[in-house]
Amino acid sequence: MRNYWYCFPTSHFSEAHNNVRALQSSKMIRSSGFLSLIDVFWSFLALAFLAAFCAHKISPRLPKGLETFRVYVLFQDLIRFGKTKHPKRDDWLRLFDVPKRWFWHFYAVSACWNGFLLVLYLNFTSQKTYPPWLSGLLDILTGAPSPDTQVPQLVTVLVQLLLFSHSLRRLQECLFVSVFSDGAIHLVQYVFGLVYYIMIGLTVLASDRLEKGTRPLLSQLDWFHVAGSALFIMASFMQHQCMVQLAGLRTGKSGSVETLAHRLPEGGWFNLVSCPHYFSELLLYISLSLTYGGVSLTWWLVFLYVLFSHALSAQLCQEFYISKYESYPRNRKALIPFVL
Repeated sequence: MRNYWYCFPTSHFSEAHNNVRALQSSKMIRSSGFLSLIDVFWSFLALAFLAAFCAHKISPRLPKGLETFRVYVLFQDLIRFGKTKHPKRDDWLRLFDVPKRWFWHFYAVSACWNGFLLVLYLNFTSQKTYPPWLSGLLDILTGAPSPDTQVPQLVTVLVQLLLFSHSLRRLQECLFVSVFSDGAIHLVQYVFGLVYYIMIGLTVLASDRLEKGTRPLLSQLDWFHVAGSALFIMASFMQHQCMVQLAGLRTGKSGSVETLAHRLPEGGWFNLVSCPHYFSELLLYISLSLTYGGVSLTWWLVFLYVLFSHALSAQLCQEFYISKYESYPRNRKALIPFVL
């Protein structure tokens, strides 16, 4: 059989090749020039909590009559929870209170949801398909409906597994370690917490669609996977120690609850920062970013949100300690040792 392909004008091949390159370039420009919906979501949360942190820091310098304005009162009530809420609050604000001990709901939802997503992803590694509802949802969040990017990744399994284990540990601590007072959280905070733990699991799967990796899962193992997992374990142990120490302020040697009053935590990491349990949470998210190899923009946006939200909570907690205990060190940092 004779071959006629060489008779086709080479200019047509050049033109087709250039069109392909132009199409690829345009896709790269679109992917690099625009944030996905999931990135916009985390960017918005990070900026919102940064603004809230700055607004709270400058509030003492504002006119004295400001604290009576309803907008300011509502703002302060929304950013505070538990012991940091003002003791004298209007009745209309208390209508939106839910018990702080409901924190365990967050981790119960997180454990069930992220465990469910982990099972779906493990099934995806063999079946190469998601349920239609999940695939469609990820398409909306990432703006990347191409099936070529839906490939199994070791980092996705690893991060989802770490988040699942974190949720189980925090659930166990909330139910069997922590001693909650009669403090409250705002209903908006409660709903936001539930949404957060749903979105964080979807973010892991959404991040997977931005990379390619067709090799078997175990062959993808790299040093930063091990380093990230090791840091995660260390930060988890540190956070658990802090939670045990906080619970010990309200229990006796027998383990029974003696008081629900707030006491000043001392010793260990509490001698360096006011809220080491928040600092360990930052380390957890840094470890997950490291597990991604430090190249996931989406996960660094998640980290920025955690940084600014925890900076605000730690600042409020430190202000509470300073106002309640005259001997509290004024130079102690709130969140990050020697930094913030």
